Amino acid sequence: MRLILWVLVLFAAAVVVALAVEEYSNGSIMVEVPPYEKMELSLDYAIAGLAAALAVFYFLVRMLIGLFNRRNIRAESLMLTSVKAFFEGDYTHAKKSAAKGFKLAKTPLIKAINSVIATRSAQNIADIATRDTLLEKTDQEVQDERALRLVTKAEMLLNDGRHIEALDVLQDLYSTGGLQPTAVLELELEAQRQARNWDAVLEISAVLIHRHPLNKAHYEKIRYEAHLENFKIKTSELESLNKYWYSLPENEQKNSRVAAAATRAYISLGDCTTAHKIVEQNVQKDWDAELISLYAECLNYHVSRQIECAEVWLKTQPNNAGLLLTLGKLCTHCELWGKAQSYLEASLSVEPTSTAHFALAQLNEKLGKHELAMDHYNKALELTLKHGCTG
Repeated sequence: MRLILWVLVLFAAAVVVALAVEEYSNGSIMVEVPPYEKMELSLDYAIAGLAAALAVFYFLVRMLIGLFNRRNIRAESLMLTSVKAFFEGDYTHAKKSAAKGFKLAKTPLIKAINSVIATRSAQNIADIATRDTLLEKTDQEVQDERALRLVTKAEMLLNDGRHIEALDVLQDLYSTGGLQPTAVLELELEAQRQARNWDAVLEISAVLIHRHPLNKAHYEKIRYEAHLENFKIKTSELESLNKYWYSLPENEQKNSRVAAAATRAYISLGDCTTAHKIVEQNVQKDWDAELISLYAECLNYHVSRQIECAEVWLKTQPNNAGLLLTLGKLCTHCELWGKAQSYLEASLSVEPTSTAHFALAQLNEKLGKHELAMDHYNKALELTLKHGCTG
């Protein structure tokens, strides 16, 4: 409709100009075009010719713009088609549509979005060759939309386990400055996990917990993994372990899983006092089975005091099989045979376990009750095999 109106306006203008020239002008124009002879044109013909030339030029420009716009419109249409197919899970169709849109698009944003959809679709159908080709072409042809391009590239590298290259790409992205989106931080978190840079994992996960408290459980699980690995690294030296443990915030020191990992680390270095202290400070929070079990490890001259502590706990947890088992082991170490047997049998009555049967077998062996010892050894083996088959 707009084109028709423009044509009518131009036609009307041409008619008005022609009539005006015919009415008011009887002059002429001399045109010299070397090496040709001079040409004389009447003024009305000259003006009419110039108007015609301008009209032809205008329509040629409009045609070229129309062709350019049609390419972009087609590219946008293919982009929308590919996005729809991508979220429907039709990755093959999404890849084909987006790849065509990438070739047609001239606008950097449309080109970049088509590239991202095509790349991710190729990744999802394991078309690695197409994915890598698209990534390379995007680097060459789309210099704008830098963040979109680099984030996609980093994610693809991580999917291939190429965490060092992914970290380099992310550093390139960070060089622009500014607050990075959560999705980018999560990419770096995964890259640092793959690189086993546990201190960096702890730092990034702390930021993510602050930003997204609803995902706190997920990030705390990752933090536990990082602490576990760090404790393994720190077990080579007591001073290093102390520095790491006491640098942790109080809420993490009181986390049962972290406390258990720290306890194991101190036990491996022979620091029973600190190991027992960690258990005593944390066990009553949620009566973690692992912490209770570790309390009977790394026994030294404080065992009598440990028995007293455990018996206090037993008043609030009388049917805790793990606590009864731990008391049985502690009493066995102190050669309190009667109490040890009573606690171990009580533990078995609450929950039969191979560990309790094995402890009772050892106790009976020390007491010279070899038949009873053999019976408990057999039951311990039976439970172990049973759990091994079901597990």
